[in-house]
Amino acid sequence: MRKRFAPLIMGLTLLALIAAACGDNGTSSNDALKNLTGDIVADGSSTVFPITQAISEEFRKSASQVKVSVGTSGTGGGFKRFCNGETDISDASRPIKDEEKTLCTGKAIEYVELKIALDGISVVVNKANKFVDCLTTAELKKIWEPNSKINNWKDVRAGFPDKALKLFGPGTDSGTFDFFTEKINGTAKASRTDYTPSEDDNVLVQGVAGDTTGGYMAYFGFSYYEQNTDKLKVLGVDDGSGSGCITPSPDTINSGTYKPLSRPLFIYVKKASISKPQVKAFVTYYLDKVNGILADVGYVKLHTDDFTSTKQTWTTATA
Repeated sequence: MRKRFAPLIMGLTLLALIAAACGDNGTSSNDALKNLTGDIVADGSSTVFPITQAISEEFRKSASQVKVSVGTSGTGGGFKRFCNGETDISDASRPIKDEEKTLCTGKAIEYVELKIALDGISVVVNKANKFVDCLTTAELKKIWEPNSKINNWKDVRAGFPDKALKLFGPGTDSGTFDFFTEKINGTAKASRTDYTPSEDDNVLVQGVAGDTTGGYMAYFGFSYYEQNTDKLKVLGVDDGSGSGCITPSPDTINSGTYKPLSRPLFIYVKKASISKPQVKAFVTYYLDKVNGILADVGYVKLHTDDFTSTKQTWTTATA
């Protein structure tokens, strides 16, 4: 995944250096980062990965003695590690579940939940597909519900061609899988199993991008569509409320009109790790920089009130 975002990260780093030269960060702040040492371990959502990875690359330009590791084991996989005390930060594309809270409590892991951005799960096909521009939530359910036998587009809607339908989607440890199945199928993790799964969204992108028939479909975070608009076609979603077909975009995700697949993104910080100067400095840096990079990595800013609340939560946690 890192290679895909390398040009972007280089560009963001250059902007950060220019800003620093113009006095954006201040000499004392830069000196404080320069003197930091130690490790920071983050893992979790592949959806949130581009944000955390881009910020970590910028951070290390000033804090070069700090090693930042960012994994992509999926939201569920990330929480398993986090609640086992293995990581400092858990990237999440959904809120922590009750059973995960219980796991953390059992290991005496306390945490701070920080909402950082908005996303819209995007349903995509290859650009070779010329016959579908929008699907209803009922049609998506028909395709993705448990035990679905829909393997041909002609069975999705009258008038669709006799063309094989092949599906790609997130693995079961993914927060995107949990959110999509809850919103479309009515129950989190309720899904057909005969599709090609991966916790790495780039694998899903490549699966649909390599399709020459126009019959393949996948769903994943908006960023991965935005980075591959030359290969993928995003579909609109009609939720049946009378609003019609809405495609994901920064405007429709921010306004909430892209329903029901708009969602918030999070990072969770282990309270015990806040005592590590490098972790405290990194998360502070993260919140200072995140709004400036979201558009570049394909995500959407929180509403002002929500972001103010996030920053206040962090201020309180570090007081």
